[in-house]
Amino acid sequence: MAGTAEPVERPGAQQWVPEHPDGVDALRAAAPACRGCELWEPATQVVFSAGNARAAVALVGEQPGDSEDRRGIPFVGPAGQLLQRALEEAGLARDQVYVTNAVKHFRFTPRGNRRIHATPEAAHITACKPWLAEELRLVDPRVVVLLGATAAKALLGPAVRIGKDRGHPIERETTRGLRTFFVTTHPSAVLRTPEDARDAAYAALVDDLRAVAALVAA
Repeated sequence: MAGTAEPVERPGAQQWVPEHPDGVDALRAAAPACRGCELWEPATQVVFSAGNARAAVALVGEQPGDSEDRRGIPFVGPAGQLLQRALEEAGLARDQVYVTNAVKHFRFTPRGNRRIHATPEAAHITACKPWLAEELRLVDPRVVVLLGATAAKALLGPAVRIGKDRGHPIERETTRGLRTFFVTTHPSAVLRTPEDARDAAYAALVDDLRAVAALVAA
């Protein structure tokens, strides 16, 4: 008779999040100890955040990729390079934004010498959410840009759809009061778009980021 699989321990990150952090740096220093879900073990390191911790715009992605996992910095791989170019075209300098992910460890499937991206499960998003909630409370951006479905679900719930809600400011009550959220595609989705449609997908991302820049300037 086959044995049953060991239950996966996902106590959530809350016990590792400092109770009264004096800033994002305190969160970043505490994050490597997190054992809120099993993703910490195969990953090279935790990948927390980067950018201006007092920015008016926060960008939230899904999770670090292979390049980010190795370097410990979010959005430094191909998708990050595309995002950087889009931000510049939209008038949002990288040092004027705060960038982070809904999940702080790289989830992957080994394939030979390669590590293939695997989408985080809902349980991973839930386990990691205390970090995201606390860092956004500390940064307190005027606009939170949700890059892709994972980030959108993490902060706005499962009813949000990229196709339906993309490009429209969404106001939600937070611990800091009413704040604006803006849903768009993840830059990795642009890279996965067939070549004959990729320029249009990239232009749509830039247009969304221009709309965010206009919201902040208003």
